[in-house]
Amino acid sequence: MAQARRTVDYRIDPFDLHLFAAVIEHRTITAAAAAVSLSLAAASARLKALEDATGTRLLERSKAGATPTNAGRALARHAHRVLAELESLHVEMASFGHGLRGTLRLLCNTAAMSEALPRKIGGFLATTPDLDVDVQELPSEAVIDALRRGTADLGIVADHVDTSGLLVRPWVDDRLVALLPGSWAWGRRRALAYGELLEHPLVGLPRDSGLSRFLAAQASRSGRVPRHRVRLGGFDAVAQLVAAGAGAAVMPQSAASRYRDASSRMVPLSDAWAHRRLLICMTPQGAELNSVRALVQALLIAAPAMALEVVELPGGTPRRRPAKAVPAAQ
Repeated sequence: MAQARRTVDYRIDPFDLHLFAAVIEHRTITAAAAAVSLSLAAASARLKALEDATGTRLLERSKAGATPTNAGRALARHAHRVLAELESLHVEMASFGHGLRGTLRLLCNTAAMSEALPRKIGGFLATTPDLDVDVQELPSEAVIDALRRGTADLGIVADHVDTSGLLVRPWVDDRLVALLPGSWAWGRRRALAYGELLEHPLVGLPRDSGLSRFLAAQASRSGRVPRHRVRLGGFDAVAQLVAAGAGAAVMPQSAASRYRDASSRMVPLSDAWAHRRLLICMTPQGAELNSVRALVQALLIAAPAMALEVVELPGGTPRRRPAKAVPAAQ
């Protein structure tokens, strides 16, 4: 009788994965050791033990620093996912320890985070004290990637991204507009193309915000880079600088309507991508969780009831069609 194949027991310490991820980020073992509060000797010993445990070389070491081998790059991908899962586990277990019964991880784009979500999520939190919601802002593409990797429970994205394989519900409209200083003659225009706006100085959100990344991608399609005179943390601050004449800005219509004053003008963008719809997305597995369904139901109050799914047409053109509805919360 053949002997049963023994499962390999790597016994990898999560801290070693954290150290290895730091090496990939900082490109040297010395800098990584400092980042995780280890001596260089201790860090080198742990990395050698990690290579022994996996049975392969993970790093190429040289005077210029440390670079991952093919195996190292594969381990880095797994390490990031495992560390994210461990962080999520610790957060949720801490919630149980404080008398809570769970934490939902919700990822969303800039428009949702700053405009629609706070108004919608408040009632849910007030009526479900047994659930916490961990909210993080990311570009729509990164939200979709996190859902597919299983590191998020729910996502809110703009409808320009590919949502195939996910359950999707339409949520709210998100029209992007230009906010201009009142002294600019363009303030009397009925519409304005984003390309025209790129000829002038801009005021915007931080470079790593979802909206800033989206607008930079639109500009790059014509080989251009937006010139921002200053970047600020919120639409209210951006609107104040526009009113002062520092430059123009692009923001959701709801934010522009709320923050503009007599010294600024709002003009719709004529680009097709400027009129978007925000979508609530989840995996089929996530939709089976009562907590996820409850949050979706709360967000969809007064929103359209029809779901959409993305399908591919000949030539790679995406189109949306009705999809199966998400079950009501139980």
